[in-house]
Amino acid sequence: MGMKVAAIQYDVVWADREANFAALTPLIADAAANGARLILLTEMFSTGFVVDSAEIAEPEGGPSSQFLSQMAREHNVWIGGSCPEVSSGDSRPFNSFVLASPDGAQHRYRKIHPFTYGGEHKNFRPGSEFVTVDVDGLRVSLFVCYDLRFADEFWQLATNTDVYLVPGNWPATRREHWMALLRARAIENQAFVIGCNRVGTGGGLVYSGDSLICNPLGEIIASAGNQPTILFAEITADEVRTVRDTFPFLQDRR
Repeated sequence: MGMKVAAIQYDVVWADREANFAALTPLIADAAANGARLILLTEMFSTGFVVDSAEIAEPEGGPSSQFLSQMAREHNVWIGGSCPEVSSGDSRPFNSFVLASPDGAQHRYRKIHPFTYGGEHKNFRPGSEFVTVDVDGLRVSLFVCYDLRFADEFWQLATNTDVYLVPGNWPATRREHWMALLRARAIENQAFVIGCNRVGTGGGLVYSGDSLICNPLGEIIASAGNQPTILFAEITADEVRTVRDTFPFLQDRR
């Protein structure tokens, strides 16, 4: 049985959670009304990629994750995006990808690779653990933006993954890298890849969107330009199994 998924590409208001919650609420309702069961938002969906100050952080289980749980319960969907969350032992936040289930429960992946080129490592701490979640029978693995450049970590999860989710704040200057790497991760791992990037400007950077949904052959089944939009696609675990049975490449990986 298939699942309809959605990626919401939008212009994140810089460092203003309430403005972003207000803007996203009708978009999430629209995605759910159109049948989406799994909805992906961007990296730092509630603040933009504010990495030059630890003051942007919120407690783990704070307003951003509460918003996701509220939306999940209200629309009976799975929904996720990343946000800056402080956990015990360090004042620096993690870049936490929070995936909320329809009952409001939260799953967390903490971005393993802070974006040192953009200074994220100065105020954010890295995560260390992979996370794969069962989403209505689909095995869904979570990564965030810059993680996309590290193929070996996607490889490690491939045999137990049907779908990779990659929220991003990927600048327009390297947009070709974003699109090529999303497709590459799908081709290499014979899995669906959903990449959701922002549009607009923030922190002096321009973001071109280019959100993509790729199938296990690396074919683009939904794509966006540089304007706010919602991407939809149907995905199934059966399609992953069929591709892997037809082209049994993973078994030769060393």
